[in-house]
Amino acid sequence: MVISEKQRSAKKPAKQGSGEDAPEPIKIGASTPYDFDSKNLTAYGGLLPVATMLEKLKFRQLVEQTLTVKRVTRAMPWYQFVLSMVLALYVGFSRLHHLRFLAREPMLVGILEILELPPQCTFWRFLASLHLTVAQQLVEVQRQMRQRVWEAANVKLKSVTFDTDTTVHTVYGKQMGARRSYNPKNRGKKSFQPLLTFLAETKEFVGGELRNGDRPTGKQIAKHLESVMSTVPKGVQVIYGRADCGFYCREAVETYEKYGCQFIVVAQKTARLLEELKAAHWKRSPRTDADEQCEFWYQPTGWERAYRFIALRYKKEREPQEQESEQYQLFETGKYLYRVFVTNMDAAIDLLVWFYRQRASAENLIKEANNDGRASLQALGHELRALPTGHAGLQPELLVGALQPRKDGRRRGDETRTTVDDATAFSISGGQDLVS
Repeated sequence: MVISEKQRSAKKPAKQGSGEDAPEPIKIGASTPYDFDSKNLTAYGGLLPVATMLEKLKFRQLVEQTLTVKRVTRAMPWYQFVLSMVLALYVGFSRLHHLRFLAREPMLVGILEILELPPQCTFWRFLASLHLTVAQQLVEVQRQMRQRVWEAANVKLKSVTFDTDTTVHTVYGKQMGARRSYNPKNRGKKSFQPLLTFLAETKEFVGGELRNGDRPTGKQIAKHLESVMSTVPKGVQVIYGRADCGFYCREAVETYEKYGCQFIVVAQKTARLLEELKAAHWKRSPRTDADEQCEFWYQPTGWERAYRFIALRYKKEREPQEQESEQYQLFETGKYLYRVFVTNMDAAIDLLVWFYRQRASAENLIKEANNDGRASLQALGHELRALPTGHAGLQPELLVGALQPRKDGRRRGDETRTTVDDATAFSISGGQDLVS
């Protein structure tokens, strides 16, 4: 019996093998149509609260009253030149060449009330027209802005600690002032050695000086410390100073004492000092990482009087940790390693050593100053280095709470703040120990 295929109702078998290839995914290319309807969208919206903060602190009135600018500008008023550079530093642009990226930025030009920023050459002509006295005037602007920020944020510090240090800034090519000097990371290369001072309690950049690559002399160190001491805000009663062995000199000690500063400085190795260390009376040091400790009064050559020296001694087979050796200069002898400080404070040895170790945070601030565009050591020449930006005095983070009202209607700044960023405030006087 023949069965017709048309009348067959059996199901046909499924097809074997792979099916058809899947279509390619949709890709976005140059020919993809697009549209944008929003207006005035900007990545720099954070400049608005910064501009508001400067307005509340009366930054414009202070700049116009303090700075002496005789050049008649045409592109825009000279204050707007200063303000545009300050705002650019806040954004993170550390060079005038970077301002071309903000030439038509709606937020910036809106704050400056102009249509477009002038070209880079116009900014350079403006800076070239400024007299050298403007640098000192900018330092005064920085001091007064710090005072206003502290008052606005209700920061009431009775004591402050200045951490002074140098940093090595390697340069390439033929740059004026570059020297082959101490450069542990790039040995043999030319560098600058800026002087920097930070306020430990608030992490503020207090003062700095871009200088050549030679080691700073005693007169240069004294001049830097004097400029720093003159920036102490009102209400501060006690000043502390900490510095490494690069600042161990008579001029630095005399400057500290001239302003009533209580200091501790790492001593440098000398033959006379080694003799004093060998003749000193040593005792066990249970509260430090050292094996023994001692203290004695010693008058270095050329100093007017004797000072208190404290020392730690380590047995030679017990090598100190690498991170500690970066913070101190170790005197190496046949059997021991020594760590020596000079101070005018009467606190216990272990507390003074602990107090100096808190200076390690300054190293992080120096790295930030080297890498952060707001405080770049390469930015805008000597005059602009004193502008109060970021860690250079304005400290917008201190005003975050001060400018925002609370639920009860009062400003958050009405609460007294004695420490910032978990810093510790303490006082030392007479024979009292450190109290945290």
